[in-house]
Amino acid sequence: MSFARRVVQQPAAKLGIVLTALVLLVAVLGPFVVPAWTGYGSNSFAGKPFQTGVFGTDNLGRDVLSRFLAGGWRLLLYSALATVVGVGIGALLGMLAAFRRGWLDAVIMRGGDVLLAIPQLVFALLAVTVLGPQGWVLVMVIGITHAPRVARVIRSSTAGVVAEDYVLASQMYAVPQWKILTRDVVPNIMGPLMVEVGLRLTYSIGAVASLSFLGLGMQPPTPDWGLMINENRIALSLQPWGVILPVLAIAVLTVGTNLIADAVAGASAGRVRSTAKKGA
Repeated sequence: MSFARRVVQQPAAKLGIVLTALVLLVAVLGPFVVPAWTGYGSNSFAGKPFQTGVFGTDNLGRDVLSRFLAGGWRLLLYSALATVVGVGIGALLGMLAAFRRGWLDAVIMRGGDVLLAIPQLVFALLAVTVLGPQGWVLVMVIGITHAPRVARVIRSSTAGVVAEDYVLASQMYAVPQWKILTRDVVPNIMGPLMVEVGLRLTYSIGAVASLSFLGLGMQPPTPDWGLMINENRIALSLQPWGVILPVLAIAVLTVGTNLIADAVAGASAGRVRSTAKKGA
């Protein structure tokens, strides 16, 4: 049975895919259907501030549903890009540290320790202050803070692979190192790598939304779920939909990606046990 099929067959994965797909559908198609569904643009004036109704208006009298439909794609895009950056850099550094060892291993791991000692929020605040609240800054800050954690996991997984006989044989025949990493190492650490992708995506979603809520991410009048929560929290008891809709969407997306990550971890562990039984 293929690894992907083993993942999909788990109940947690099925529920996670459904929840994630639901939020993805809203976030991706939302900007295209805003005027047709609501009759307002994401920044159009729709009535008095915090006016009640189907979903009502926000603090500036803009339609809550319009801003909700238009505000999800940035969260998803920045979270995905931050995950790619963090997992890509971390996986590369982790494989190099395990493969080369020696001084390079020490430099990479100690550098990661220094970065882990800096709180993510402080690092983000410093970067935004210097470079400004831009999307690429958000992506790089979150990605860089993910990299040391990914590097530790991938280093541990790679260390077990590079000790195998087929890797030693490739080294003996002077196979280029990049070929050994791509042909022998990467396929055998794909399970832990996919688990890290799922986990980092979940953390990226929460980090992007949190930074936008704190004013370090998207800036007004940009429609954004994290920013919507910050803008409308002052009238939560009067007009709660401006907070409830984005909170619910972020929660569903986080739960969905968590379930998929758990399913990938379970499938990866099952493959390891199956390989161990065959070897015995």
